[in-house]
Amino acid sequence: MGREQLAALARIIGEQIEAEGTNSPLVGSWTIRFDRERNVVYFDKCEFGDYCEERPAVVSLDGHIVDRGGPLLAIPD
Repeated sequence: MGREQLAALARIIGEQIEAEGTNSPLVGSWTIRFDRERNVVYFDKCEFGDYCEERPAVVSLDGHIVDRGGPLLAIPD
């Protein structure tokens, strides 16, 4: 990641902290990955390496939430 991407990451995290009281898609993240091709940041919620119960939240560098993430397996009502 370069300076621009790191600055965007810091801004994204700051915005999520400031949006206190909302259901932040970043909460519960274990790792953060940057995708240079898509210019997005993934907030992964996988534990123990490959074990994932949720797909990652995906945020573009301008702060737009591309995908809030969520359960991989839905339990029917």
